[in-house]
Amino acid sequence: MVGRSRRAAAEAAPPSRDRRAGDASRRPRSRHSPGRRFSPSSWNLGTVAAQVFLLQVIVVLVLVAAAAGALVLQGRYDGEDTARVRSLATAEAFAHAPGTLRALQSPDPTAMLQPATVQARAGSGVDFLSVLDKAGVRVSDTEPRLIGTHAQGVERAAAGETFTERFHGEPSDSVRAVVPVLDGSRRVVGMVSAGIQVENLGHMLDQQVPMVLGSAALALVLATAGTALVTRRLRRQTHGLGPAEMTRMYEHHDAVLHAVREGVLILDGDGRLLLANDEARRLLNLPEDADQRHVTQLGLGAELTGLLASGEAVSDAVHPVGDRLLAVNSRHTAPYGGAPGLVASFRDTTELRALTGRAEVARGRLTLLYEAGVRIGTTLDVRRTAQELAEVAVPGLADVVTVELLEAVLHGEEPTGALNRMRRTALRGTGAGQPLQPVGDLIQFVVADTPMVAALSQGKAVLVPDLHAAQDWRAQDPEGARQVLDSGVHSLITVPLRARGVVLGMVNFWRGAGSPRFEDEDVSVAEELGARAAVAIDNARRYTREHAMAVTLQRSLLPRDLPEQDALEVAWRYLPAQSGVGGDWFDVIPLPGFRVALVVGDVVGHGLHAAVTMGRLRTAVLNFSSLDLPPEELLGHLDEMVMRLDTQTESADGEGAQVTGATCLYAIYDPVGGRCTLSRAGHGVPAVVDPGGRVTFPELPLSPPLGVGGHPFESGELDLPEGSRLVLFTDGLVEDRRRDIDEGLRLLAAAVGHPGLTPEDTCRSLMRAMLPEHPSDDVAVLVARTRLLDPSRVAVWEVPFDAMAVSRVRTEVSERLREWGLEDASFAMELILSELLTNAIRYGAPPVRVRMLLGRTLVCEVSDGSNTSPRLRRAATTDEGGRGLFLVSQFAERWGTRYVARGKVIWAEQSLGPLPEPDPMLLLDEMAW
Repeated sequence: MVGRSRRAAAEAAPPSRDRRAGDASRRPRSRHSPGRRFSPSSWNLGTVAAQVFLLQVIVVLVLVAAAAGALVLQGRYDGEDTARVRSLATAEAFAHAPGTLRALQSPDPTAMLQPATVQARAGSGVDFLSVLDKAGVRVSDTEPRLIGTHAQGVERAAAGETFTERFHGEPSDSVRAVVPVLDGSRRVVGMVSAGIQVENLGHMLDQQVPMVLGSAALALVLATAGTALVTRRLRRQTHGLGPAEMTRMYEHHDAVLHAVREGVLILDGDGRLLLANDEARRLLNLPEDADQRHVTQLGLGAELTGLLASGEAVSDAVHPVGDRLLAVNSRHTAPYGGAPGLVASFRDTTELRALTGRAEVARGRLTLLYEAGVRIGTTLDVRRTAQELAEVAVPGLADVVTVELLEAVLHGEEPTGALNRMRRTALRGTGAGQPLQPVGDLIQFVVADTPMVAALSQGKAVLVPDLHAAQDWRAQDPEGARQVLDSGVHSLITVPLRARGVVLGMVNFWRGAGSPRFEDEDVSVAEELGARAAVAIDNARRYTREHAMAVTLQRSLLPRDLPEQDALEVAWRYLPAQSGVGGDWFDVIPLPGFRVALVVGDVVGHGLHAAVTMGRLRTAVLNFSSLDLPPEELLGHLDEMVMRLDTQTESADGEGAQVTGATCLYAIYDPVGGRCTLSRAGHGVPAVVDPGGRVTFPELPLSPPLGVGGHPFESGELDLPEGSRLVLFTDGLVEDRRRDIDEGLRLLAAAVGHPGLTPEDTCRSLMRAMLPEHPSDDVAVLVARTRLLDPSRVAVWEVPFDAMAVSRVRTEVSERLREWGLEDASFAMELILSELLTNAIRYGAPPVRVRMLLGRTLVCEVSDGSNTSPRLRRAATTDEGGRGLFLVSQFAERWGTRYVARGKVIWAEQSLGPLPEPDPMLLLDEMAW
């Protein structure tokens, strides 16, 4: 009853204006009362929230409809594409089956193809499968009633073309593929057609449509519910502000706007000032009535006024305003919900700019020093290092840089001599046509009070901030100083280059027009650059000295000229690695009997130690070759020597490197028979080029490298026709990082495999075809072309083991010497032959043989089967014998003994020039004997 009376009273009493006003004033507060729900009137379409909700629902409906349509179209397209693929695969498989062609060529193709057609259709998933003859008449079909009927639209298949299509016609619309059946001559003997009916494609699509529509409906329900929830939440969050809250918000925003230490200007779309806070008025010095004025009337300066008038959005653009530098940021207000206009903020960066400038200068100096550490001293060349110092300092520190070094430093020697005489080594400037003396000139400091002399005497940098005001530096060369000043150079820092307490030279930094004068801070940078460059120059100087010593040593150890001999025509090449010093070597050693030894060796490593080791090995080979040892025995002695050297190295507290790993090839060529005996210790085989140009790499016994020990050395023999070339080389010729050894050998064979090439031509061809300008390993090449001793200049006698045969052989030898026109040498040679042959018969063993060789000299060889070696001694006056070899040594130019496989050979060599007169006493002794 109470509620009813209140409602009636409310209905009866007309609402007064004051009450409506009171209700209206309380309305915003009541919207925040707890538990309040939206009334149906809140969804009035006149409200923005309702309109937004309706728009979102429409958008969702459109998107769902579009998605459903797209899915339907995509499903139809995918179904048709799948039908084309399946039909084509089925038709091609059936057409290419072996039985199809035989059936079409048989008298009754229908009987043979109909069962297979039905079976293939059931297993392939197509709706129909037909086999047609070349006229298009069905001879087999999954529908038996269609057999004998004519198929439509198969003319392209009858012409030999395979195709797929969407067919419209009898017996039904379908997606089909038609494939021709070809015989062995590629002629069409029939066709196979397979397909899927269009109505079945639609049936498949109809099964998907309900699912698509159901998903669309569910998406629509979810989107509508989500939109409703978001709209309700937005209404709650945005409709709760009353007048007091709005006032308080405005006061807070106004306080922040004017209290912040950053100027803010708001301009409208026409460029008129709408708002300026207190900081903006102070920074820009705006007048009191600046509001509503155009930006061009505010007196902000042309640069800042143009920026604000253009409406351009910028970030941290620095512009001068009065005596301040302001960082300006401007943004458009339109994207943020306001009216078209511009908001600009200003920060005073005057002090920050100064600090930033000093930090930038410091950073630039640190960067310069870092670049100096990276770029100075990249090579071990004194001149290049000085040039790098100049390149780093220009233009980072100076406009022009000159570097002068002592003459001794440029040659890699210890810095000695007067410090007032230096050679200009580097000059670098930013412009062309420097007035300073060019590179290569001798710089002399004859006046004691110049900045250069002062820097050298004090050992530290000297700064001349203003060359125009300084008079001392002009005293040495007034005219040159005037030209320097006229070119714009006005400031100088001169720094001595010192390393290990020794002056190497000096560097001068010059600044020209457009650059500020040097300050005290620049001196420390210049000194640091000079110190780093001095260390790099000193390192380069030391390397130059050591490198020159190593190169000199190596050149002194290698053969300078090849010895004269008649057995071989020889040419050689030696190319050191990039380091300039290596361990490869070669040698040509004449041996008795006109034989020649060829040697090629390789010491592992590079540098001074490799060169020294190479020299020791070459000397050892020369000494061992004087014993006239076979190649395998010589390498055995060389191997023992290397092992002794390594043992001494191990006992020397690890100083030096071991020799183990060195390789050597030793060959002896005999021009009498053209036979070459070779032995190798870890070395590659030589290349043999016959007179016709055919290249072979003979199979020769291979022994381990020198110093390994424990393995015997073996030798091999080659018979070389006259005109053959023997190419000996080290592994640097054929091995490289860019290719393997097999490819290198193929290139070598191609380079030397030409008939008629001389040894010198062969060397040039090898260098041109196989080596870069700076090889990574040492290369030694020795090319020898063989010659044979004329058979008419060789005489051989088999001597019976009887002393009575000596006179007969001596007589025959004398006759042969007369035939050779050597009557003058007959007496001495008969005496030598008598002594050697008598010793062989008395003290040797059979068989005994005498051989006379005529070439550059006259050689007498007496061989026997004994291994006992004769010994030269001086017989006493009371001795009855022992004078034979002494007589031989007196009449022969050289004599010696060499061992062969069976016995020994005693040889004596006599010059063909004027012979010395024999001593009569010796003749009397010989006759008495």
